[in-house]
Amino acid sequence: MYFRYRALKQNKIINGRLDANSETDVIDYLKNNNCLPIEIKKVEAGSGGFLNFIFDRVSFTDIVDLTRQLAIMLNAGLTLIDSFDIIKKQVTKNSLYRIVEDIDKEIRGGNSLSSALMKYPQHFSSLYVSLVKAGESSGKLSDILLKLAENLEKQREFQGKIKGALIYPIIIIIAMVSVMFIMVTFVIPKLLNLYKEFGVTLPLSTQILIVISNFSSKFWPFIILATIGGIFIIRSYLKTHQGKKAWDSFTLKIPIIGPVIKMSTLVDSTRTLSILVGSGVSILDALSIIIETSSNVVYQDSFKNIYKQVEKGVSLGTAMEQEEVFPPILVQMTTVGEQTGHLDDTLLRISRYFEMESELAVKALTTMIEPLILVILGFGVGFLVLSVITPIYNLTSSIK
Repeated sequence: MYFRYRALKQNKIINGRLDANSETDVIDYLKNNNCLPIEIKKVEAGSGGFLNFIFDRVSFTDIVDLTRQLAIMLNAGLTLIDSFDIIKKQVTKNSLYRIVEDIDKEIRGGNSLSSALMKYPQHFSSLYVSLVKAGESSGKLSDILLKLAENLEKQREFQGKIKGALIYPIIIIIAMVSVMFIMVTFVIPKLLNLYKEFGVTLPLSTQILIVISNFSSKFWPFIILATIGGIFIIRSYLKTHQGKKAWDSFTLKIPIIGPVIKMSTLVDSTRTLSILVGSGVSILDALSIIIETSSNVVYQDSFKNIYKQVEKGVSLGTAMEQEEVFPPILVQMTTVGEQTGHLDDTLLRISRYFEMESELAVKALTTMIEPLILVILGFGVGFLVLSVITPIYNLTSSIK
């Protein structure tokens, strides 16, 4: 069980949490550390229910902040144990605190940081663990953690830009579909009955709307169930390698979204490869890590082909040249980096180039997507208005 405590140490009030069997154990711990207990409260496990699950779970941002804090403290000359002692006092989420405390116990028990991180693959990727292991082997853990923190922060920044660009159109589309479904299913049938009573000649758009409306009003529960079932089937298919490859291939060909996905994938791949090679990881091990961490199956399969070629003795640049998904500039720069013996620096420079290209692609996405959504919304609303208003106009004209 966990306890929160407030204590006085050297005329300063400190706050923290501790895993202990009772309040007595917490008091003993504080006294042994020259602290005077002021307040001790038990933290109930799982308190908060669903809200606790939502707000207390460990997020990607938490891992980024943890990495940055650890890197800064190690660069300042603190030991791993001292660093985790400080981090435990700063952590506010119970779920993250349990992870940090468990890692701290593993380190105090004589295990390495990389082996402790391997217990939490859902939070620390194989890339993360491999870099930490390389840092431990080379004695440059603090420098590698700084590079890793920078890489994670750039990923977070880019993900934030993408989410910011897509959240507006997603909300508009959901609202538009919901309103149109309600109108067609529940509102328009009442108007159409009025048209039938007056015997108004209906235009083609209204006749189409009548067919859609009759079907929706009769089978709307089945439409909702079919939509939910369809989403479930599609998600299940996309979890398979074949389905994900089909989807990734399709998204890469979309005019506005495709360049963003392509550039972001190249940024992650080249930057990750640069960090791994610069940290002393062999090129084959680096490629295997990229294959595991790549989120795009098209590029993942290409890296698998490259791995097989490099394993046979082919250079990385030559192997990349055989894959169509890699632009010529990447192939040329990789070849130059191999010839000069500065592959990590060359890959880092090319990743910065792709990063600038990805930012331009995101700007193009945000510039194009809002007018496109307004055009689609205008067509949808215009069709509804034309289908409903035109019969009313015909009715008033016939009365005159």
